[in-house]
Amino acid sequence: MTGTPLITRVLAANRGEIARRIFRTCRRAGIGCVAVFSDPDAGAPHAAEADAAIRLPGSSPADTYLNATAIVAAALAAGADAVHPGYGFLSEDAGFARAVHGAGLTWIGPSADAIEAMGSKITSKKLAAGAGVPVLPELSPEAILAGGSGAIGVWGVPGEHGVLPGWPGYPVLVKASAGGGGRGMRVVRGADELQAALESARREAQSAFGDGTVFCEPLLPGARHVEVQVVADAHGSVWALTERDCSVQRRYQKVIEETPSPAVGPRLREQLLAAAEAVTRAVGYLGAGTAEFLVAGDGQFFFLEFNTRLQVEHPVTECVHGIDLVALQLDIAQGKALPPPPPPSGHAIEARLYAEDPADGYRPATGTVHALSIPDADTRFAPPAGRAAYGLRLDSGVEAGSEVSPHYDPMLAKLIAWAPARDAAARMLASALDRARVHGPATNRGLLASVLRHPAFLAGQADTSLLDGYDLAGLVPGEQACWLSSVAAALAGAAANRSAARVAGGLPSGWRNVVSQPQRTAFDGPRGRIEVAYRWHRDGIAVVPDEEAAASGDVTSPGGLGVVGAAPDHAVLEVSGVRHRFDVARAGDVVWVDSAFGNVVLALVPRLPLPAAASEPGSLVAPMPGNVVRIGADRGERVRSGQPIVVLEAMKMEHQIVAPADGLVAEVRVALGDQVQAGDVLAVMEEEQA
Repeated sequence: MTGTPLITRVLAANRGEIARRIFRTCRRAGIGCVAVFSDPDAGAPHAAEADAAIRLPGSSPADTYLNATAIVAAALAAGADAVHPGYGFLSEDAGFARAVHGAGLTWIGPSADAIEAMGSKITSKKLAAGAGVPVLPELSPEAILAGGSGAIGVWGVPGEHGVLPGWPGYPVLVKASAGGGGRGMRVVRGADELQAALESARREAQSAFGDGTVFCEPLLPGARHVEVQVVADAHGSVWALTERDCSVQRRYQKVIEETPSPAVGPRLREQLLAAAEAVTRAVGYLGAGTAEFLVAGDGQFFFLEFNTRLQVEHPVTECVHGIDLVALQLDIAQGKALPPPPPPSGHAIEARLYAEDPADGYRPATGTVHALSIPDADTRFAPPAGRAAYGLRLDSGVEAGSEVSPHYDPMLAKLIAWAPARDAAARMLASALDRARVHGPATNRGLLASVLRHPAFLAGQADTSLLDGYDLAGLVPGEQACWLSSVAAALAGAAANRSAARVAGGLPSGWRNVVSQPQRTAFDGPRGRIEVAYRWHRDGIAVVPDEEAAASGDVTSPGGLGVVGAAPDHAVLEVSGVRHRFDVARAGDVVWVDSAFGNVVLALVPRLPLPAAASEPGSLVAPMPGNVVRIGADRGERVRSGQPIVVLEAMKMEHQIVAPADGLVAEVRVALGDQVQAGDVLAVMEEEQA
């Protein structure tokens, strides 16, 4: 393309792992890197790794990563000549693309007109229908609320209405027209839920994307979420690459993605790729994008939306096709033509590691990341030249010492495995998650490994409902794992104390001339409190038998346990004649123990505990830091069990604090817009008197 300037310095208008991913490709191409960072991200890896970094004052997305004016000014101040938007934030904002162009910078993405047309799910569905691609019927929220007969219409065909065969009328899915990532999406199973779902989805969409427009469509139970990566240049070439299956989701947020889809055969694949190419050509698209489809159980497929950006799950396509999609984006932005598309080879699966607690309603977690390492994982952020038959790839936005704040998405990293066959990739990925060292906020690591071994997933039968009602109790480490981990933690702690203590040479810490009571350490863990008794002697350290534990038969008794050795960071125990290493790490009173028995998190019980700070009876407290976006009940109001009392926004999602039982709201201690911290009392309830 004549006259297209060469890119010499790129500003990544984003944060976390995608900013680092962009920088890694730029460096290989000899292109300079510029980062922007908010106040909470001042010490983030993406800011530290760039050639230049510019502060965006503030902490909220609206003040920082959604501030188009500030980001364009940062690019100009740092001498950047191009902007890559990554995904999320402003990546699908046509106004931002125009502002970048208007400042004389190169936009690494599609045209603003294409973003405008396809960035809106409503508009893109009309365009897809016009191109002959199947779409789900439109559902008008206003007409549904009014109970009118015109609630269902056909996209792009004015005046035509109809029903989806076999669809009973509910459930429906409320969706944000802009953005993605599960934000602004709500399932509605009856008319009484619709109004609240619409309001909540609009608030969340406005906060995440700056656009509160929502719409509804039928929710098809048992369907699969399948998407096609497309890449188009300015010379008429369009790649429609092997489809990705993104069906394993929670709250309509993808958790595990793979390519190719185990549910797609050759004929359906041909149809999906043709439909994706048709939509891409219809809008005159340029760059990398994704056409998303819903595949019903009977093989019918429907166009959902078109993402005018790179997807979080793009690494699986890179691994299978041996390409670097960011490098292709850079080439296309500089006017280069695409070569013939490379054929696929093997299978790739990606797991998203989130700072969240699945057992607590997927509540996001905050705090310091003390360790994040995956043995044998490649951190080069792109497939090696020529592709490898087997491999693990880690794309991470954090490292040891990083702070996970409540202001942004809780995704920590993505772990990708690729292999010649699907079952090998699944085994490799599950094993890598087991062996990972992930210390800090709670994560979904155990859930990811469990899903990868789930019979439905291994059989290729997982649909979007797999995690609905999933057995989260099965993720809790077993009694033996907790007990052995507690023993290892106690011995490692004793070894650490011994090495730090100033004692006479040759005498172990805690050694006495007269045999006395053993030393004891107690931990609170996933299975309750465990106390470990041990005694030093001249030959080392030994665990003192616990009569109750030995008698219960539920755990390995100390009588069958041998202590091979202990150090401040590990212990080696012999269990039934087999030696096992337990790696131990501690931060404050929290201890992480990793071993072949599982990954166990323990809380050290203080020897002289301080009196507990008691909150008032009936207090509803904030489970995390956040912003109050809705007050669901007033002081003196009678509420029912499960009724939302306060709604918080944290990590770009809404979280309801509900009444635990029928009762009376005695106090509401927060107001709309308040910032609260974890543990703050939001409201106080009184039980309803009989």
